[in-house]
Amino acid sequence: MESSSLSETHAAYFRIGVSAVIMQEKRVLLALRRDIEWWNLPGGGMEPGETVEQTVLREVREETGLEVAIERLIGVYSKPQKREVVLSFACRVVGGTLHETEESRECRFFAVDALPEKTLPKHRQRIEDALLQQERALLRDQLTTTAEDQGLV
Repeated sequence: MESSSLSETHAAYFRIGVSAVIMQEKRVLLALRRDIEWWNLPGGGMEPGETVEQTVLREVREETGLEVAIERLIGVYSKPQKREVVLSFACRVVGGTLHETEESRECRFFAVDALPEKTLPKHRQRIEDALLQQERALLRDQLTTTAEDQGLV
């Protein structure tokens, strides 16, 4: 008789990520990543023992120096090519000082209609979704790889 549980080789594994859309006067905060030299929303992966909220607060602080409060869930983004689900949140600044970090070469606010050319496309979509001000969170598939987004393949 076959076991109903998944075997170790077929176990479901995926990463949960978060991104923060931090707006001030129709401008959005972006961080210039040191590792790939592209602009993106602050965010990253959930660590063992963390809640989603703790992950958002930690990632924003680590990448920007700012303290934020979560206002609402913008969307849930499926990235099956990376076995990842990203939750994107609208946040507001409640403290801290904006500065470069180990992960971010620069952090600054940009007008939403004048984002840097090298802003990751998936992050552009999340910003556009935030601007929709939907009452309910959006569900989106983000199927391209980072290398495709950067024009490397």
